[in-house]
Amino acid sequence: MRIYGVDFTSAPGKIRAIAVAECELSGDRLRLVRPVLRVRSFGAFEECLAVAGPWVAGLDFPFGQPRRLVRDLGWPAEWAGYVAAVGEVSREQLGGLLEMYRAARPAGDKEHLRAADRRARAKSPMKWYGVPVGRMFYEGAPRLLRSPVSIVPCRPVPGEDRIAVEVYPALVARHLIGPRHSYKPTRGRPTSTQAAARREIVAGLPSDRLAERYGLRVELSPALAAELVADPRADLLDAVLAAVQAAWAWTRRDQGFGVPPDADPAEGWIVDPATAAPAG
Repeated sequence: MRIYGVDFTSAPGKIRAIAVAECELSGDRLRLVRPVLRVRSFGAFEECLAVAGPWVAGLDFPFGQPRRLVRDLGWPAEWAGYVAAVGEVSREQLGGLLEMYRAARPAGDKEHLRAADRRARAKSPMKWYGVPVGRMFYEGAPRLLRSPVSIVPCRPVPGEDRIAVEVYPALVARHLIGPRHSYKPTRGRPTSTQAAARREIVAGLPSDRLAERYGLRVELSPALAAELVADPRADLLDAVLAAVQAAWAWTRRDQGFGVPPDADPAEGWIVDPATAAPAG
């Protein structure tokens, strides 16, 4: 099965690109078939979504917003409805709307989390600055909506052999090196400690440790492994980690791709063993 892992950015261009890892899953082996592709425009990203199937793609951006925000803003209750509405406003308009919403709320209750964000210990998809996942939602979700792919669990399309799942590569990294270790910079210059953490993650991809949790091992050539370690932003590595989660989801396709049955399809869901159990 062809598997794609996508590390998304809200501003692709010369400085930073959308990283796409193309892999093949055969049994319990996930093989990176070529160097990670750097996609430098949204138009090229949309072309990727139109590539003929079958494939499963793990996309590293929030597919949806918290149900509470959707309700409070009076958006349509269903995913397709409110994402279409978001796609009709400018990026600046959405950012201003979220800013006004935050300003009217008390401290400690300004940015809501989806159920999957709480499970994954991920940032709120409302966040506009710092880690701008809100901007990633704005640029990514409407493009997904306009694409032909089956979007799990937001808009499943029966019979469609191109499948998109939401992923969070940090969960794979945390499993391999622990939650306290940083492998990429959020601000400032990358450090030698972060490079050592990337090296440890890459060494863990073909290991028993990965296989015990995700049921697969990643095959990398020495040259590709060195490239993943050398990339200081870790975008290339995150694309491969996203592919790991997408491949795991494919192996759980008979169980909803790892999405719990009580997940809210309007919010979306992050697929990973750490988030797969029903609430309770």
